[in-house]
Amino acid sequence: MNYSSLTNLALVACPGGEVFADEVILHLQEGYLHNFELMASELAARYNLDAHTVAARINFINDVLSPIQYVNRKIDGFQTPQFKTAARFSLFSNGEVKAEILESIRGKDTYIVQDVENHYPVPFNEGKTRQVLSVNDHLMTTLVTVDAVRQAGAGQVTLVMPLYPYSRQHKKKGREGLTASRVGKILESLGVNRIITLDIHSREIVNAFNCLRLENLHASYQIIRSLARLPELVLNEDFVVVSPDTGAVDRNKFYATALKKPLALLYKERDYSRVSKDALENNISEIKLLGNVKGKTVFMADDMLGTGGTLLKAMQFLKDQGAGKVIAAISLPLFSGDAISYFDAAYKAGLFYRIIGTNAVYHEAVLQREWYINVNITKLFAQTICRLHQGLSLSSLLDNRDVIVKLFAET
Repeated sequence: MNYSSLTNLALVACPGGEVFADEVILHLQEGYLHNFELMASELAARYNLDAHTVAARINFINDVLSPIQYVNRKIDGFQTPQFKTAARFSLFSNGEVKAEILESIRGKDTYIVQDVENHYPVPFNEGKTRQVLSVNDHLMTTLVTVDAVRQAGAGQVTLVMPLYPYSRQHKKKGREGLTASRVGKILESLGVNRIITLDIHSREIVNAFNCLRLENLHASYQIIRSLARLPELVLNEDFVVVSPDTGAVDRNKFYATALKKPLALLYKERDYSRVSKDALENNISEIKLLGNVKGKTVFMADDMLGTGGTLLKAMQFLKDQGAGKVIAAISLPLFSGDAISYFDAAYKAGLFYRIIGTNAVYHEAVLQREWYINVNITKLFAQTICRLHQGLSLSSLLDNRDVIVKLFAET
């Protein structure tokens, strides 16, 4: 690993993605420290030198190549890069946003981190103003940040968005726009080279760009690891994976194969003359089950949870069919509107046992719930950034079946 290249790596955090970016940076620093110590140890053994001497020589080379970044730092240990680039975000009274990059990123491999579904107050005007932003506000902040980074002379520009905005608008049905594709093409036209996201709603979006690359990560390993750690749960013959709808069959087939458990399917008939309003008023008219859940622990996985109405109706149906514990895993837990209160009521009524969700979307309220298990996926993103920056393969991160097999081999 070429450690001098660390000075060429920069992360810029948009206001909505600052919490996520800070956690990613911690994992980056820990990962590079581990690799530095491992390399110093191996070189010391190979050349019969003291590890501190080897570390000092590595740092000497790095100081020669990039003297400004390493002035006044220790010479016999890992020189921890900060990675995070200082930026100022201003919010004007008419709603306009301005992004300013406060240090040089000319020629750097730059990663912009944004959480478009962060609906908690975020800081502007050097912390003097805190504002709750909509998805559209966050998206506009992203656009002005990309423009600022490009104007500052950045090299490669990668957008780190755990949740891809407008991803549910990916099919053309009559006179409507393909907004998911359009968002990506706007970013591409601004000079974004790559987007890193999590469990994108449709694979069709990946094929919508000319040159922009979209790296679609999966949280399945982290979710299965959390599932296996539930002390009350035994993955025995009374465990079944259920796809909550036909669109989630492939995802749940993956889990059923990894867990070596049977797969069942819920088929939902919808009345499209009715418009879904919230978790209680949706257009599902009837649900049918293909499989057996009576007396079994049920596990369902889906990519996104909005108001939660579809999932709550599926849980009620499964309990009516005699299911035991019902566990759901959600990669992108939005909990829009009053969804948390609806799930509070459903949990008290015994409709489900646990919901496993990732921190791809920033939440505070849901983390306090007994029924919610938070899975941290920032290390996955840190590993992806590290490999991309070093020009290494992402295969094992994009297809994590081998590490899941290894996980169950160790347990």
